[in-house]
Amino acid sequence: MDNTNESKDVVRLENVIKTYVMGETEVHALRGISFSIKSGEFVSIMGPSGSGKSTCMNMIGCLDRPTSGLVEINGREISLMNEKELAALRNRTIGFVFQQYHLITSMNVLENVMLPLKYQRLERSERMRRAEKALQAVGLSERLHHRPHELSGGQKQRVAIARAMVTEPKILLADEPTGALDSETGVQVMDLFRQINRERGTTVIIVTHDPRIGESTRRCIRILDGKIEDD
Repeated sequence: MDNTNESKDVVRLENVIKTYVMGETEVHALRGISFSIKSGEFVSIMGPSGSGKSTCMNMIGCLDRPTSGLVEINGREISLMNEKELAALRNRTIGFVFQQYHLITSMNVLENVMLPLKYQRLERSERMRRAEKALQAVGLSERLHHRPHELSGGQKQRVAIARAMVTEPKILLADEPTGALDSETGVQVMDLFRQINRERGTTVIIVTHDPRIGESTRRCIRILDGKIEDD
């Protein structure tokens, strides 16, 4: 296995400030945050509601830009990129997993997982092959033609993880991925993230308010009031 990328920063935030103007009020979501995450790390970003962790996730996910400071994803500074370039970076570099799964109810499991590959202009047969492989990796080979409403919460989240991994992203970014699951299923989903990190070398970043999730990752960046409290 090639280890040349092991020490490369895939995420770098340097003195990032994010201020939202809401009417006449300024909300200081991030107040000068700096950290970097290396390729292949397994990290949680933890903090209570309103701490700035979601804003931090939006920066890493190229969903928002800083008011000031530097955000670099896979060596590219997001402030210098236009919307089309940001969309391409998101599609090829980052896989997203959300608390509420965001599966399309009118599509079956296989079609949901194939969806991100549509933007890569691959042949349908190749999209199907990759989606089937991703679903096999999360243990759902026998559920390809089921609709989301026929699945349990844990199975839906596995589909969401397969969909996030089907583009073979460098970064897997998960927002409260166990928040809608019971504790036992949550442990199984966390084990799946660990397996993906270990076997594929994918950088896994989990945004959470749950201390148990924070304690179960190799590194935990704690955010409070828009600043890093502990790393």
